[in-house]
Amino acid sequence: MNFFKTGIKSVLGSADNDQAPTAPETVEKLVDRLLHSVLLDDRRDACKALRALSREYRVEVGAQGMTAIIQILRNDYQDSEIVSYSLDTLCNVVTCEEYENECDRSQISASIGEQFTEMFIKVPENVGLIMDCLETYDFKVRRGAIHLLTMLISNRTRDLQNIILVNPLGISKLMDLLKDSREAIRNDALLLLIQLTNSNTNIQKIVTFENAYDKIFQIIHDEGRSDGGIIVEDCLILLLNLLKNNSSNQQFFKEGSYIQKLAEMFVFSLTADSWTPQKVSNVHCMLQVVRTLVSPNNQQIMICACQNVMRQSKLLNSLCIILMSSGIPADILTETINTIGEVIRANIENQNDFDMVVAPSMPPRPALVVLLMTMINEKQLLSLRCAVLYCVQCYLYRNDYGKKTVIQTLLPSSTLDNLRLSTGQLLCTGLFSSNALANWFSAVALMHTLVDNIKQKEELLRVLLASPNGSKPMTLLDQCTTLLQQEGCKLQSKLGIIMLLSTWLAYCPVAVKAFISSEGTMAFIIAQISANEHGEEEYLVQGSCAFLMGLCIQFNDNTIPSQTSKDICQLIGKRIGQETFCCKITEVSHHKAYVKACKEMYIRVKSSSDVFLDYEYCKLYKSLETQIIKLINNIDLNTEELSELSLTTDSILLVTQYKNIIRGLGNEIDSLKENVKLLEVKNTELENELLKLKEKNVHLSDYNTLLKAQVLSTQHVQSVQGNNLMHLNEDQNNSDSVGDANDKNTKEILLNRLADETLRAKIANDELVKLRTDQENLFMLLLDQDNKIAMYKRQIYEAGLSILEDSGTDDLRNE
Repeated sequence: MNFFKTGIKSVLGSADNDQAPTAPETVEKLVDRLLHSVLLDDRRDACKALRALSREYRVEVGAQGMTAIIQILRNDYQDSEIVSYSLDTLCNVVTCEEYENECDRSQISASIGEQFTEMFIKVPENVGLIMDCLETYDFKVRRGAIHLLTMLISNRTRDLQNIILVNPLGISKLMDLLKDSREAIRNDALLLLIQLTNSNTNIQKIVTFENAYDKIFQIIHDEGRSDGGIIVEDCLILLLNLLKNNSSNQQFFKEGSYIQKLAEMFVFSLTADSWTPQKVSNVHCMLQVVRTLVSPNNQQIMICACQNVMRQSKLLNSLCIILMSSGIPADILTETINTIGEVIRANIENQNDFDMVVAPSMPPRPALVVLLMTMINEKQLLSLRCAVLYCVQCYLYRNDYGKKTVIQTLLPSSTLDNLRLSTGQLLCTGLFSSNALANWFSAVALMHTLVDNIKQKEELLRVLLASPNGSKPMTLLDQCTTLLQQEGCKLQSKLGIIMLLSTWLAYCPVAVKAFISSEGTMAFIIAQISANEHGEEEYLVQGSCAFLMGLCIQFNDNTIPSQTSKDICQLIGKRIGQETFCCKITEVSHHKAYVKACKEMYIRVKSSSDVFLDYEYCKLYKSLETQIIKLINNIDLNTEELSELSLTTDSILLVTQYKNIIRGLGNEIDSLKENVKLLEVKNTELENELLKLKEKNVHLSDYNTLLKAQVLSTQHVQSVQGNNLMHLNEDQNNSDSVGDANDKNTKEILLNRLADETLRAKIANDELVKLRTDQENLFMLLLDQDNKIAMYKRQIYEAGLSILEDSGTDDLRNE
């Protein structure tokens, strides 16, 4: 309160007694001075005093003074000092920050800043006043306006975005701030744009077309690229906002050759001492930008196009260099592995390039082998192991050659070198290790070699594993069932093996036959389904086992006595019950682990205990769950007849073939739809260009007609002038014959008239030459325009798109 005792006289004038006014009284008098004082100096002093009070007495200043401050911004905008005071005061009022010296903090709502923000933006013109302040070059005014807008957007993001979106040239004013030579202004503008572009597609597009990419990359270059400071990170965060889930901005980024500029940023020092905390943050953001362009959530045609550019620009090569280097921070290595996975996913050229990457070790090892060694190593970070599995999944996705290569390393007849053999050996080592998480990772990785690949499922049945006691080798399938039945088999190990077996058996009667032939397997599965254990994890195992048993019914070729589909169904009816069996299956699809795994291919877990199901397994489960339930419910156990939903071997293979055909056609249809969209856009552009050319052609035709009329008029003038010259000559002859009869003055008049007519005749001649030249140029221009119109019509016609019918269209069809 010392302010009121010592400064009240200077601000409000002398007081009649020594008692200091209260805060509300002081604010009221200052606001009254702002509203009614005639002198600018008085208003300026009052505004400065309100700014000083706005931190300690925010509620009083905001409640009483907001209207007066807005009036100052509207009327006194030419005085930079009072405007800066006003902006600072508003910043103090609307901020969500709590001030240490704020009075009665316990009684002030935490959302007081949001409430004042709502009061301020009720009149959209108030935001326009702040936007107008950005045009002032004064440092304090411009920076204060940026700070105030940033706070307003932070408090009421959606409302401010809508207001700025409809403000004329509003976004253009903000983008111009990035060109301010004062770094403080530019840096604050970056933070403002990050807030503004968050989750608003329309604003993202406008910002992009305001040449945002060039400005961002220029700032990044000036700041030192990956080795720069926090400004580089801010630029990359803004870039992420513009690209994420925005297909048009991604298209513009690709077509503008900005991926090449992004690739240049990945050429940097990889020494261990060069990884400062800020560089780690910068590179992490750079990797996120790459992933945004090739995210599986994007349109497939856009993903493929970006992947190809990343290969051609050596970006993929740079990522592989980082992957194979030593001394890379763990989080950067993890994100690099994730990024490489999405860059190569479903792109056979990129997958082949990755297949050729070799680690600089002795002996040299393929990158895939190095990754698998990391995945099964229980000492590695969980996030790193999950990233490796994701990368392996992406490498195998729609990569029949890669799947075949991995399977062949397990076959006894394999002729590949030891380096190739280690791929399959590492998967088996992890599958049968004592670490449950290694079991799960290896089972899922091996499972992905079998997705949509019946031939490799049959090939995998040939794999033999040596027994530890030197007895007869066991098949991989028998070894998996034996491990599943072991006492002490942990939850993750069980789920991993069940997922592998389920994918193996689906659509493969040969694998089903081998599975049900394994001794004790069906009895174990029945026991698991019938278990009385309770808990979400136990329900997950029971339902997954029920699904596995359902696959044995649906894809059974009925060639094994006492193990036909009918026999298994009777066993279910006697030991479990149809209703209970179906309930066990449906419980899995309602489990939170299933719901989470269905959302995305990448595994996001906080601890190893959260690792349960895989994305591809959930897809398989979802596609067959209903069929299995219908199959079980349509069984009449009294007549011992099976529904026609049970598939024969031939029908299974036929269905699989049709599914692959439909999948391929679906991808082709999506690609064609994208091409049609692009062609429609191009067609619209061509039609607009054609209309412009037609309008120009009409204009030129009218101009040609006018020139022709001018030529005819000029020719008429020439003939008239010729007649005049002839008459002048006759008059001259007559004047000579008369001789002395005409006086000297008459001769001079006639001679002057003759000179004028001669000069005038010379000037039509010049105009006639000029008109003829213009006419010839016009004819050439019309010919060029006709050729362009014909070319555009031909392009539209060849693209198979509709155009406006005219005589030219018939000519194209005839051709």
